[in-house]
Amino acid sequence: MRLGLLQYPIERPASVGAWAAKLDRWLAAGRAGGAGLLVLPEYACVELGASLSGRDVPDEAAELAATVAAAEEILDAMREAARRHAVWLLPGSLPVRDGRSGRIVNRAPLITPDGRLAHQEKRMMTRFEAERWGVSPGACPAVFETPWGLVGVSICYDVEFPKHVRTQVEAGAWLILAPSCTDSMHGFNRVRLAAQARALENQCYVAIAPTVGEAPWSAALDRNRGFAAVFGPVDRGFPEDGVLARGPLDMPGWVFCDLDPARLEEAREHGAVRNHRDWPHEHYAAPPRAAFR
Repeated sequence: MRLGLLQYPIERPASVGAWAAKLDRWLAAGRAGGAGLLVLPEYACVELGASLSGRDVPDEAAELAATVAAAEEILDAMREAARRHAVWLLPGSLPVRDGRSGRIVNRAPLITPDGRLAHQEKRMMTRFEAERWGVSPGACPAVFETPWGLVGVSICYDVEFPKHVRTQVEAGAWLILAPSCTDSMHGFNRVRLAAQARALENQCYVAIAPTVGEAPWSAALDRNRGFAAVFGPVDRGFPEDGVLARGPLDMPGWVFCDLDPARLEEAREHGAVRNHRDWPHEHYAAPPRAAFR
């Protein structure tokens, strides 16, 4: 598989149509790079919120409400883009109102080249999402069937929780996609270090793709830091730090990486360690206090 990860520049498209044209340009470049699966960051489409809300000043609630109201139109544009470029597409995530509960959730669709889709919802909410935006926890982790095997999606904060990714790996996922949106290097590094840890402990691939750039006109996406990267096992046959690819910090553009699941099986079976196999399934009791003598 050739994977394409977009360091997505936050801009101010005036309409869903203008946003769809931007998406089309970036996907054309990603397809030209030879990628069969293209990944955009968490909340990339929320850059539309400022224009769609019609507010002259940044307003978190108004931007969220405007994006949610346009979610169906935005999703249609995503599906049409995947069809037009004949790619598997994870176009980031978008806030949507769940049809059953009425709650707003953060949903990442995975779209096939013929426009069919399935989705993963973000399970763990950041303080911003829970306390200021009112975004609710979504469904439990799932895995997706692709031409390359089973893939999992752990959206941003989700990848910081080992059991979220472990559930997907135990279900057969060899690649975890972690689209992210962070406004500081603290936030970005939490995602980066967590993704590296998940790749190490599961002997799998984990890929991150961030939003980048300054957007003072947006309350939700005012600052965006990070770089795209792919991490793998830290063992024989892989780089000494487990980093297979990474882009330049805070710069828009595609990062490509060729991935082979067979390399993971080799590492799991013949590596210096067997993290994947040695995952502790037994329940640990509360540890006693050690006595000094």
